[in-house]
Order: sequence, then structure tokens, then C-alpha cells
Amino acid sequence: MRSGTSRLVLATLLCLPPAGAASTLHRCEAPDGRITFTSLSCASDEQLSVQQVHPYSPGSVVPIMPEHNHEEISGMTIRGREPGIVGRMEDKCGNLIDARQRREAIINQRVIAGMSQRDVESALGKPDKVNIRTSTTSYRYDLKRGRSAQVDFDERGCVKGKTKSQTAKSPR
Repeated sequence: MRSGTSRLVLATLLCLPPAGAASTLHRCEAPDGRITFTSLSCASDEQLSVQQVHPYSPGSVVPIMPEHNHEEISGMTIRGREPGIVGRMEDKCGNLIDARQRREAIINQRVIAGMSQRDVESALGKPDKVNIRTSTTSYRYDLKRGRSAQVDFDERGCVKGKTKSQTAKSPR
């Protein structure tokens, strides 16, 4: 049984065309301008031209554009420039902190200047008390052991400076 299967696989492999083999197609152009591609012959009134087709084999790389010649062309000067950044996201806090710093602060439950109200809520949760004045907002968090933390935001909703931590009087 095994030898029968291996013979069938070997016979199938021998019938396959070689990897680099090209196929021939006939391009038939009719008098009215219609073009037909076929592996058969053209009709008597059609004009025949032979086309070589190289089939795509999976896993092969087919270059779309010709390779660039990296040699310097005479008379051409190459100037080094800094690349321009297009489409850079500008957050409402003026990009004071980058994404890595923001992510680390939220994971470590810290508040740093340049974070938005949403970032602070992601780090510390919903505040226990919100105080809104004319252009500023303050979040107050009541912590364990009678301590509290206050986070002040500016008119854009960004953390101002550092957070203030203070000890509240314990109730008697």
C-alpha cells in the first residue's frame, strides 16, 4: 500500500511543469478590435500574436518596480534633512508626556503633569469629590488612614504641576 501511494505521488510530481517554465498563450485580435487570449488557435479572420506567460509560484517574490540605482548621479547634490512628521497627534495638554510615560503612570497609579482627566481616572478611579471653580477643576481622593490626595486641572482639563497630598483629621 505504501509503495502504491509513493508511486502515485512520484507520477504526479513528474507531470507538473518545471518551476521556471513559461506557458504560451495566443493573443487573437478581431477586425472590430476585440481581443481574446486562448491556448487554442485563433479564428481565420483574427490576427495572431504569441504571448509568453510566466505563472506565479507561491512563495516567490515578484518585483513590481525595477530596483533603484543607488549610485550618485553626476552633478546631483544630496542634502541630508530631518524627516518631517506628518499627522502627529497633538493632545489637548500639548504633548507634555509621551504615550510610554502616560502608560507607566497609569499602571503605577501615579499622577504626573500633562495627564488628562480621563488619564487620572484611569489611574486612580472615580474621585470622591469634584470641585469646579471658574476655570479649574479639582479631584479629591480620600485614601486610607485619613489621608487624601487632590489633583488640580487647568482650563483644558490637564493636570497642573504635581498632586498635593495631605493628611485629614481623623474623626473622633
